[in-house]
Amino acid sequence: MLDCGTGTSPDNGRRLLRRVLCVSALTAALLTASAHGLAQSTPVPSEVRALWVTRSTLTSPAAVAQMVQAAANGGFNTLVVQVRGRGDAYYRSALEPRPADLAAHPDFDPLAETLQRARPAGLKVHAWVAINLVSSAVDLPTSRQHLVHRHPEWLMVPKALARDLRRIDVRSSEYLSRLARWTRARPTEVEGLYVSPLFPEAANHVVAVVTDIVSQYAVDGLHLDYVRFPNEEFDYSRGAIDLFKQSIRSHVTEADRRRLDAQEAVDPTAYPSFYPEGWTSFRQSRLTAMVVQLRTAIKAIKPHVILSAAVFPDPAQARAGKLQDWQGWLDQSLIDALCPMAYTQDVAIFEQQVAAAQQLAGATPVWAGVGAYRMTSAATLSHIAAARRLKAAGVILFSYDALVTPPNSATTLTELGRAAFGTRSH
Repeated sequence: MLDCGTGTSPDNGRRLLRRVLCVSALTAALLTASAHGLAQSTPVPSEVRALWVTRSTLTSPAAVAQMVQAAANGGFNTLVVQVRGRGDAYYRSALEPRPADLAAHPDFDPLAETLQRARPAGLKVHAWVAINLVSSAVDLPTSRQHLVHRHPEWLMVPKALARDLRRIDVRSSEYLSRLARWTRARPTEVEGLYVSPLFPEAANHVVAVVTDIVSQYAVDGLHLDYVRFPNEEFDYSRGAIDLFKQSIRSHVTEADRRRLDAQEAVDPTAYPSFYPEGWTSFRQSRLTAMVVQLRTAIKAIKPHVILSAAVFPDPAQARAGKLQDWQGWLDQSLIDALCPMAYTQDVAIFEQQVAAAQQLAGATPVWAGVGAYRMTSAATLSHIAAARRLKAAGVILFSYDALVTPPNSATTLTELGRAAFGTRSH
């Protein structure tokens, strides 16, 4: 939180800037709070027994049929299906390209097929949308209609590349290639290429995508993923820094402006470095503003649709390291269900993370995210049991796909569900 006091900074310009940014932050908070008049929190089922289903399962009618049957047999009651994996559409869309792995089934609509099969089986269906992560850096999209080709200026840039990319035309192939190469070399740090929520046009695009899904399909929920930055070293693209400069420039003293403008010719990060707290707040607030837009758009169409979000389990780390202020989202009633990705294999740490999330969430339901992909069935069962002891509103396992991949099978998933939940109740 910003310190809105007068402070003891020796620079009058910095003190003025701090006060201006505080006022801006408070004003944004009030505007955000007013956005909730559209719809109150949506009721959710008494116990959610969910599976994250990645796009790799949504490639044929047969795979969807097997997935629905296995989930129903295991006593699960909710499917969270990845219909936008990397800036693509596993549903009917005029806004984003159809993925190549659906080429064998040109008339197949994965989301419609899932809904058609899930309803008779008593399963709820939530559309899972990756928000900011839009592409692998290893295999760039081939479709020229993909965002990375249509709007490379929206892509997040790491601080380490800010100077080099500033010298390259954003529309040139070299720009995208340099960004992709840098990202490929750091697979444990950055999952791929991200679109920046700092650009109003980029935020508007993802709102349009989500609106399209909710308008077309009778989904029970909309699930947000990758509503975050890769880390605090993003987004240092030219456009993002220019937007920050515009937001503060009139409040910076003339002397500081001259000095920073001269410095920027050598160091493009001069303005963010001049006021790091303001830069952090700017990025966090723009991300939250996009969540406000998403909620407002969804609830205007179908107020009953549950808006959930997958988040890093530690709120302080999420806010500082990913600029993901999910505690603020809760405080402002922006989401209907919180899904902390508590993927630790240590059940004691898992319990601590889920309990902490519950305490912060208050009346907002918490669906405990279980990293089943990295655990044995016995360990997964122990985590589910821990969440139920804590009276979490539900559990959500990552992922269906991992649980049925050899040496596992659909039978393994069914047995796991029955052992966890007992009877086949929905």
